[in-house]
Amino acid sequence: MLELKNICFTRDNRKILDNINLKLDDDKFISITGPNGSGKSTLAKIIMGIEKPDSGQVIFEGQDITNMKINERAKLGIGFAFQSPVKFKGITVFDIIKLSAGREMTKAEACEVLSSVGLCAREYVDREVDSSLSGGELKRIEIASVVSRNSKFTIFDEPEAGIDLWSFNNLIKVFERTRNNSKGTILIISHQERILNISDDIILLSGGKVEDYGPKEELFNKVVKESACYKLQGGDN
Repeated sequence: MLELKNICFTRDNRKILDNINLKLDDDKFISITGPNGSGKSTLAKIIMGIEKPDSGQVIFEGQDITNMKINERAKLGIGFAFQSPVKFKGITVFDIIKLSAGREMTKAEACEVLSSVGLCAREYVDREVDSSLSGGELKRIEIASVVSRNSKFTIFDEPEAGIDLWSFNNLIKVFERTRNNSKGTILIISHQERILNISDDIILLSGGKVEDYGPKEELFNKVVKESACYKLQGGDN
């Protein structure tokens, strides 16, 4: 279980997160949604240790990790997939997956992971992670690298950002398979209805506060209606 206690975060004299309290259960697929500026990505970065809260605690499996570094949290079993995957000239897909797994890995094992995210392994395992790959391909390679780590708690920051409809449709299938076949908690920041619809629980943030949190069956319709209002007001998140 991951618990956030009284998390506050301010940037440029603006309060981004205002006294966040959440308990995220094990083995759940959880989505965080809400309008632009509600603090979604900041909250994810605080969990990973990319940002440090002004006050409050981050508790993971009963241990206070608030002051731990990113690599220390990764060793405990927390993984993070960025909104924009990083490109590495001269490094192959196999290298990335092996490094992420943190152990010796054969190409056959790497190919199995690539296949799990819908990529033809033979075509990708030896390719460089560079600009020759599309946004959708990079997203799936990053997901494969995160999956290979088999983290206890995995965070995806707006995985749908910057990819086309075809890639997005395939991304949904990847998350459905991951949800059904993997252990551990998956936390996804998204405003896409199809991602929210495959979630177990939904967290709605607004103005840096938790407006609501509960099972998808109870919150989906409310969140979709509120998202429509946000769009009418000019927001896309």
